[in-house]
Amino acid sequence: MDSARTATVSRTPLRALATEAVHAGRDDLARQGLHAPPIDLSTTYPSYDSRGEAARIDAFAATGAEPDGPPVYGRLGNPTVARFETALARLERTEAAVAFASGMAALTAVLLVRASLGLRHVVAVRPLYGCSDHLLTAGLLGTEVTWTDPAGVADALRPDTGLVVVESPANPTLAEIDLRALAHSCGSVPLLADNTFATPVLQRPAEHGARLVLHSATKYLGGHGDVMAGVVACDEEFAGHLRQVRFATGGVLHPLAGYLLLRGLATLPVRVRAASANAAELAGRLAADPRVTRVHYPRIGGAMIAFEVDGDPHGVIERVRLITPAVSLGSVDTLIQHPASISHRIVDAEDRRGAGVSDRLLRLSVGLEDVEDLWTDLDTALECPVRAAGRY
Repeated sequence: MDSARTATVSRTPLRALATEAVHAGRDDLARQGLHAPPIDLSTTYPSYDSRGEAARIDAFAATGAEPDGPPVYGRLGNPTVARFETALARLERTEAAVAFASGMAALTAVLLVRASLGLRHVVAVRPLYGCSDHLLTAGLLGTEVTWTDPAGVADALRPDTGLVVVESPANPTLAEIDLRALAHSCGSVPLLADNTFATPVLQRPAEHGARLVLHSATKYLGGHGDVMAGVVACDEEFAGHLRQVRFATGGVLHPLAGYLLLRGLATLPVRVRAASANAAELAGRLAADPRVTRVHYPRIGGAMIAFEVDGDPHGVIERVRLITPAVSLGSVDTLIQHPASISHRIVDAEDRRGAGVSDRLLRLSVGLEDVEDLWTDLDTALECPVRAAGRY
């Protein structure tokens, strides 16, 4: 891996988001006579200097800093994945980013870093993505969690608190948190903000005091429903610890996924803004529809809508035809799902409802289709079966 990568990132002046999305992680291509980023699929790399290589591996073991010189082994790092990490760090305005095989692998790595220091207590604000909630609640990594609202975070902190975890806008209710105020409440405890729904196009949590910014890169960063990944944007010190955990646990991102993510970032601002415009229009129409009892749409905008129906939410799922009934989100096509049955089923029912995830709530990830076609599909799906058949 290029030892100058971090230094180059720090020297390059910050550019507009749309420019960074296209050029970050690719700045050296023209000098190499390339236009498209290469895909390096090597798992290992030859070295005729075994003493030097041993020294570089020792240095990595001590600090987690990226090895100087050429790559060593795929579990330490990969040049294609490194390009994506560089680009995402530029977009989130952080010193570094570390990519993983999934968003859950990324969150797991953060928890392991803090637990390794004896800081196993986590303060968290609901709602979170259902599997994140489960990972914390089940104590699978030896963590203990205290759930609270944003106003109670400061009082929930303990000497062994290693992390405060929030998601804003939250999955699936799209509840928003004042990240700057919350970061102040955290004191010296790192704040991890899941920025999957907003993306750096709509907000950059590090600019508001979050030390760690988590993405399920499977969603908007990839943007086409064909790659699974996670990434944490953070300062270089924390990144070193994350790389060590990634090396030890093997939760590495495949180079082809890194390539697809880098390609996805190039169109991220265009996709997010276009899908957000569709979502804002649909949110307005749903809010005015008597068949819908409540609409959740964040103040910062975005392409996600949550809405509660007066009738059977499962019937709406059954009747969509253009919209795809499927888990996940952030793709170019529109997806709908019932959180209480799918993404948040693993959360205790009482806790789920207490976080605002009602049994009649539907989550809509709005894509890039024509908004009139999307509304026609929703309008039909919201009809009761008798009326839809023309016998109302």
